[in-house]
Amino acid sequence: MGSNSSRINDLPKNEYLKKFSGTESVSENDPFWNQLLSFSFPAPTSSTDLKLLEEATVSVCRSLVENNPRTGNLGALIKVFLSRTKELKLSAECQNHIFIWQTNNALFIICYLLKVFICEMSEEELQLHFTYEEKSPGSYSSDSEDLLEELVCCLMQLITDIPLLDITYEISVEAISTMVVFLSCQLFHKEVLRQSISHKYLMRGRCLPYTSKLVKTLLYNFIRQEKPPPPGAHVLPQQSDGGGLLYGLASGVATGLWTVFTLGGVGSKAAANPALSSPLANQSLLLLLVLANLTDAADAPNPYRQAIMSFKNTQDNSPFPSSIPHAFQINFNSLYTTLCEQQTSDQATLLLYTLLHQNSNIRTYMLARTDMENLVLPILEILYHVEERNSHHVYMALIILLILTEDDGFNRSIHEVILKNITWYSERVLTEISLGSLLILVVIRTIQYNMTRTRDKYLHTNCLAALANMSAQFRSLHQYAAQRIISLFSLLSKKHNKVLEQATQSLRGSLSSNDVPLPDYAQDLNVIEEVIRMMLEIINSCLTTSLHHNPNLVYALLYKRDLFEQFRTHPSFQDIMQNIDLVITFFSSRLLHAGAELSVERVLEIIKQGIVALPKDRLKKFPELKFKYVEEEQPEEFFIPYVWSLVYSSAVGLYWSPQDIQLFTMDSD
Repeated sequence: MGSNSSRINDLPKNEYLKKFSGTESVSENDPFWNQLLSFSFPAPTSSTDLKLLEEATVSVCRSLVENNPRTGNLGALIKVFLSRTKELKLSAECQNHIFIWQTNNALFIICYLLKVFICEMSEEELQLHFTYEEKSPGSYSSDSEDLLEELVCCLMQLITDIPLLDITYEISVEAISTMVVFLSCQLFHKEVLRQSISHKYLMRGRCLPYTSKLVKTLLYNFIRQEKPPPPGAHVLPQQSDGGGLLYGLASGVATGLWTVFTLGGVGSKAAANPALSSPLANQSLLLLLVLANLTDAADAPNPYRQAIMSFKNTQDNSPFPSSIPHAFQINFNSLYTTLCEQQTSDQATLLLYTLLHQNSNIRTYMLARTDMENLVLPILEILYHVEERNSHHVYMALIILLILTEDDGFNRSIHEVILKNITWYSERVLTEISLGSLLILVVIRTIQYNMTRTRDKYLHTNCLAALANMSAQFRSLHQYAAQRIISLFSLLSKKHNKVLEQATQSLRGSLSSNDVPLPDYAQDLNVIEEVIRMMLEIINSCLTTSLHHNPNLVYALLYKRDLFEQFRTHPSFQDIMQNIDLVITFFSSRLLHAGAELSVERVLEIIKQGIVALPKDRLKKFPELKFKYVEEEQPEEFFIPYVWSLVYSSAVGLYWSPQDIQLFTMDSD
């Protein structure tokens, strides 16, 4: 674009861009490229800026699309970039700021044009623009190099091999963003892509050997959370006289690019996100999630998912089985610490879910930690602030809890961790509470929120499954947690009575009018009765396995004993009510004999004495409640749209304007 381009408005009449997009072929060895790559205008920092850039370059892009099949100038630019990347490592060591600055500018143009080409044409047409080869007259050779594959391999090498320094930070971020843009074909397809150029290049051929190294590098970028250097510090040093023309050009583009990566994208909620204090970490995580959620190729599984499923701790000295490809090792302690710190973002929570669900080494390590509160508390805070989170973030947090509660050791240990002064829990002052009791409180609050707002059966089911998994290990429940369990049952009971009354009235009305369609109250009644039974099973499980540990739950049962009366003879609940009825009757009798006007302390004392006296064989045994998280049959139908919604709302999303995304969309609330 040249040294004359300092404003977006200058771009349509820029001589260098006209030559680049025109009808004349430019050799990769032409000095023209050094002039083109010495530009200074700031990159877009908002959707408005992006629109201005697109409007300013629309004629250039159209001209390039039309002329490139004959001139091959895009290929020449890519070759210039490829040749420069071979010297990047040496340039970084020698602090060659100008060389790195121009190389980054080349990549910026390539990334922007790649986005334009992907928006405007099919994959087949895209590949034609990247397979140009100049032929001499009379030549009929059909062989041509695939510059797109070379570019992708080069980007993978750049990401994994170039040392991270102040002067290379920007180009590392740009390389990762370009990889995301390359994979963005999915954004323009209504259906999940199961065969595309991304499958062709990333799952076989020259790129495949970089799989484990790329995944490892992206994970370490996420772990390290390296912040960008201050503007100007990473390209050319400030001169004492205020800097010459070249410094002005460099700092101009640097400042613009940093703003892109720190302000967030179109309509983004991520602008205030602490994760974006490290653009490299955030972009690395997004690329990792995109790669991990690529569908399997027809003849090969996704190698990036394989790498994520199988990597081990650096302290694990056992050999990798020969059957596991793309294996590597990483520091689990550092990964765990970063995951705990970054759970405010959707993408970090999605990574945690992915690792817990797919990598047994990570799951075993995390469940063995003695500081699980560092991980669980941020997850609980996500659920607690459900009103402020999108539904997908809430789902991921809830499924993480469900996976954790599948482990009995976890369910025991969380009641041994005592927390003090949970400031974000505002319903009640909690000066001291176990992690287990707090978890119960937050999950119950999520259920109640769902009952009054979203009414999502899937969310209900997973909340109750997590409580059910924990129920046999309930220990020393906080009195407020015990009260909330019974309060939830009270809410369900009232809802049951209301639906039952509506069904009865509807049935009466149907006798007088055959023309009015009736609401399906029977289905509503079945759903609410399923939930009530689940709650009764949770209470029963606690009473039969850990009654002696939970006097507060017995107290709450007795205080609201009338709630359970209507369910004693209900055919759907008779069996599960036997133990609950026995406990209520037994302890009510002991309280009756103790006299009236009993203090809370005296009632609890009588309950504790009664727990010892109650013969355990009088309580009927039921099968242990155990629920295991099972992924949907086609999980990609959820996860691929979710991942791309995160990409679109992130900094890299600035590469797409709202009108670009026409078919493949996902509501992220």
